[in-house]
Amino acid sequence: MAACIDNSRSGSIYQLSICSLDTNHCLISDSLCCRFLKLCRPSFSDLVPSLPIHNVSKEILDEDDLWLMMKEEARLDVEQEPVLFKYYHSVILSHASLESALANLLAMKLSNSNISSGILLEVFSSVFDEDQDIQRAIRDDLKAVTERDPSCISYVHCFLYFKGFLACQAHRVAHKFWSQGRTVMALLIQSRVSEIFAVDIHPGAKIGRGILLDHATGVVIGETAVIGDNVTILHNVTLGGTGKVSGDRHPKIGDGVLIGAGTKVLGNIRIGVGAKIGAGSVVLKEVPPKCTVVGNPAKLVGEKER
Repeated sequence: MAACIDNSRSGSIYQLSICSLDTNHCLISDSLCCRFLKLCRPSFSDLVPSLPIHNVSKEILDEDDLWLMMKEEARLDVEQEPVLFKYYHSVILSHASLESALANLLAMKLSNSNISSGILLEVFSSVFDEDQDIQRAIRDDLKAVTERDPSCISYVHCFLYFKGFLACQAHRVAHKFWSQGRTVMALLIQSRVSEIFAVDIHPGAKIGRGILLDHATGVVIGETAVIGDNVTILHNVTLGGTGKVSGDRHPKIGDGVLIGAGTKVLGNIRIGVGAKIGAGSVVLKEVPPKCTVVGNPAKLVGEKER
């Protein structure tokens, strides 16, 4: 409990109200409580309980300045917008690790009347808590978005509001299940991600680290596609098949590739390391490393300095 004093007077008497800052209960209305927050600012260490950390590796925890930075960014956001306290407490400040917060956020966003958030929380937590490669990939993706997307102003904003980042992390879990032969669960996650985020990545696709799905709407990635590290993909990109073959039929994207908006890369072709593909291109043939192609069909227009 925290006592909050409203400075407005009734005669010579101060109005005193007692409000609970617990996220599940408040003795006064949310709107009134928000008026009091600037007058009554308890420390966040008092408000946020210390929760147990599950199976995140000690190496990652020891080096996890990123999560500490995100919690500080969240605190600053709440200072600016006190009305968002309950939301930020629920999705960030009440969690002891990035993995816990991400599992909770994805479960909340992907749940519906038939699939509860509690069930999805168990599903995502079971992977995030145990898989150290995915733990590192999550952090690399967060850094990639904040470093390469000029519109991203903080880690916490990427985490909360950039659906390309969230879709990519959900895919990592779906791919884990797909690799284990749990195809039903993998396809369920794919379906919900497609419905909620408008990003359709087959759970069989292999995706590296440091991935930026910029805007992300309309991105389609086929089953046998392979994407390297530090790849940037804009909206309405398709990494698909030609429809003429089966089996291994989707593109292989090298490290550091940039694929512009609206591009279609079709067939089991290789896009070389560091290549760039201009917006709206249709790519049907291999692209050499460090080259730029544009057009329909895509043609070579330039080469990076080696």
